[in-house]
Amino acid sequence: MRKAELYVSLVLALFSVYLMFKSAELPIGWLPGEGPGGGAFPFWLSLVMFVSSALIFIRALFGASAESRSTEKFMDSESKRLFMLVLLSLTALIGGIHVVGFYISIPLFMVFYIRFLGNHTWQISLSIGIVSPLLIFSLFEKVLIKLLPKGFTEPLFYVFFS
Repeated sequence: MRKAELYVSLVLALFSVYLMFKSAELPIGWLPGEGPGGGAFPFWLSLVMFVSSALIFIRALFGASAESRSTEKFMDSESKRLFMLVLLSLTALIGGIHVVGFYISIPLFMVFYIRFLGNHTWQISLSIGIVSPLLIFSLFEKVLIKLLPKGFTEPLFYVFFS
């Protein structure tokens, strides 16, 4: 497990550096009358990802976490099953964003993930699945004026922009 933690954190750190450089090709500051530049959120999220990856790498290097001291095999059959479920659900999320839009795909993914992979109650799963897209819509569409993909549900949103 220690090797996996070291390798994955290193790969994620390198990927975040790449994303920071690519997002810096667009403005990363505040544009008057427009809001944040097109590269602002990707840049800062990539920076947070880099710092997180670096901290995970350091903890694994010095054996500060239980996982980094573990001698267990990297992936058993249950881990592989969970990995495939997450991979398939993320694939469905990304594909669904283009078809039914962000505001349908995200709640469906969150409810599935929280309820079935996280084993939380229906009340918690549905609460987060309903509240999150409302907050995301308010932040991106109204405050930051950054439109998110709506797929074929776009006509349902016209009432919010008239």
